[in-house]
Amino acid sequence: MGLTARSLIRKMRLHQTTTNNVQSADTVIALAGNPNVGKSTVFNALTGMHQHTGNWPGKTVGNAQGTYTYKNKKYMLVDIPGAYSLFPHSAEEEIARDYICFGNADTTIVVCDATCLQRNLNLVLQILEITSQVIVCVNLIDEAARHGIHIDCDTLSQLLGVPVVATNARRGKGLKELTDQVHEINLNKKPASPMQITYQPAIEEALSLLIPRVQFLEKKISPRWLALRLLDSDDSLFQTMNRFWGVTLTEQKEISIALQKAKKILNENLIDETHLRDTIVANIYQTSESICNKVVRHEIENHHKHQLSVDRFLTNRMTGIPVMLLLLLFVLWLTIVGANYPSAALSELLFGFQNSLSSVCYAIHMPNWLHGALVLGVYRVLAWVISVMLPPMAIFFPLFTLLEDVGYLPRVAFNLDHCFKKCCACGKQALTMCMGFGCNAVGVVGCRIIDSPRERLIAILTNSFVPCNGRYPTLIAIITMFFVTRATGIFSTAMSALLLTSVIVLGIVMTMLTSRFLSQTLLKGVPSSFTLELPPYRRPQIGKVIIRSIFDRTLFVLGRAVAIAAPAGLIIYIMANFVMNGGSLLSHCAAFLDPFARLLGLDGVILIAFILGFPANEIVIPIAMMAYMSTSTLEEFESLASLRTLLVDNGWTWLTATCTMIFSLMHWPCSTTLISIRKETKSWFYTVISFLLPTITGMLFCFMLATITRLLGGP
Repeated sequence: MGLTARSLIRKMRLHQTTTNNVQSADTVIALAGNPNVGKSTVFNALTGMHQHTGNWPGKTVGNAQGTYTYKNKKYMLVDIPGAYSLFPHSAEEEIARDYICFGNADTTIVVCDATCLQRNLNLVLQILEITSQVIVCVNLIDEAARHGIHIDCDTLSQLLGVPVVATNARRGKGLKELTDQVHEINLNKKPASPMQITYQPAIEEALSLLIPRVQFLEKKISPRWLALRLLDSDDSLFQTMNRFWGVTLTEQKEISIALQKAKKILNENLIDETHLRDTIVANIYQTSESICNKVVRHEIENHHKHQLSVDRFLTNRMTGIPVMLLLLLFVLWLTIVGANYPSAALSELLFGFQNSLSSVCYAIHMPNWLHGALVLGVYRVLAWVISVMLPPMAIFFPLFTLLEDVGYLPRVAFNLDHCFKKCCACGKQALTMCMGFGCNAVGVVGCRIIDSPRERLIAILTNSFVPCNGRYPTLIAIITMFFVTRATGIFSTAMSALLLTSVIVLGIVMTMLTSRFLSQTLLKGVPSSFTLELPPYRRPQIGKVIIRSIFDRTLFVLGRAVAIAAPAGLIIYIMANFVMNGGSLLSHCAAFLDPFARLLGLDGVILIAFILGFPANEIVIPIAMMAYMSTSTLEEFESLASLRTLLVDNGWTWLTATCTMIFSLMHWPCSTTLISIRKETKSWFYTVISFLLPTITGMLFCFMLATITRLLGGP
């Protein structure tokens, strides 16, 4: 789940630096807060690192770190995972708690959402019990004002006993005041007097017995908070404490005796361990509510009414799923329509540049075999991958990021949560599945947001059942050639988008079915619970969304595909040009695979095209064309009509087209995705399973469809 707390602390040991403008002693600032309150936005604004931010919870699953300089002093800012509580229910919350406790941060900035301050104050109060070096950053203050919410930050500061700064990090408002407070609190080192929550008399009496026994750790951590954790029997905390400090509190005789007496007092007052935590949490909530009643003023009653009415529609059992499918249909339609012209222009440009490359090769007297391998092999494959892959990604990723930024994706997870729970999987898998629509490798890495290792593995192993951007060209081409031939204009693209949506829905259904299969066999277990916050709808930052999606996603994914497609182009060229026994190696391989492929409703050429398309799914159709036409290089086609004629002349029917689409949807992941799976799971076994699971499923599906169709007298 990202970096462990130990490795984070180890990485945060700062070197002593001496420069003309920066003091030798760096200062470490921890950035804490609930998910989706703008922590990463504050981090980006201060450090300029532009860490990816998104309007759905769980975005920061590891710890990002960056530096900024203020008044000749260098600050190290650590963005720790979002947490709702320091009573950890997830890996993110445990990492956040451990960093606050053991990270040796000089100051902790707790970022809060001004539109829902009461919920955020629960974490603030818990952190104040651990450390007094805290600054509260009330973010999204402008958004709160638009909803008629006004917060008296001065009174809030007096009540909490620590500095409070109002900010709007997206626009840079209040950040100077925030850095001023950070500088001031670390420069003067004034001891703060944070408010202390008072618990029931029995709990306070029990604490009074334990606090003196753990007073020797006062310089490291608050004795009062540590005494609370002793009463709460927080074993994971004590194990971490032993690793970092070499201290085992529960084995010390004085502490053990005091703890027994303290628990006896609680038991006499009918407070066992379960009721103790409930009582502590209830006190924190009551304190948070009391503070908010004094500092928060609402100009507009029922200010959340509009959002709630929208959510009733978007998350309703009757309308939520249809709206989700319609939005998917619209995104795919826009991607299909928008990608056609730039893809054609880019193809013409890149393939036209091939002549210039050939002229250069001839001018320097490059050997024909080397010219063929580099230009006709490697370059043509790269040109094809870029021209086919770049335009759809440049449209799909920004649209996907806009839905994320506006706050719709958590609603998708909410709508699909029940379905995934039925499959004994995690509702967050809906989010990682959505990432897979753009790139399965990105979806696999995104599975880090799932806390349970078992459920994370299920999400990783099933992510390739949804078609990535690389499979869209094959699916769209086949749909257009064989299933919407009579439609024209906007009706053609609309029908293509509708059928493509149906294919994607089939992929989603297969994702759920295989998740269920894995949860009942290889990865048995019950689904875990998780807190999914539905964030407020926000106006997307369209400029930043476009730039971020192009540079962080589109070009990143394209770069990986190009790096893998280049050697693939060389292999394909060699197979197409290595002739023996009257045919190329490519044609011999296709002939060898043909009997088995026909059982699946395919043919040998299609199957070898998928095998050679392992590095990048975009080149499947070009490889098939090359094999059918017996050419030595990847060929362009003038139109889909001419390509359809070529395929029909080589025995394609509607059954061949359907089975090819199904196999394109369900076959082995591309090489980039498999590499990501190996890195994420650190297991060759699960990497092999991720290869076999969709492949066997796709083959069985195609075999059954082909067999039933033939038994009924079909082609």
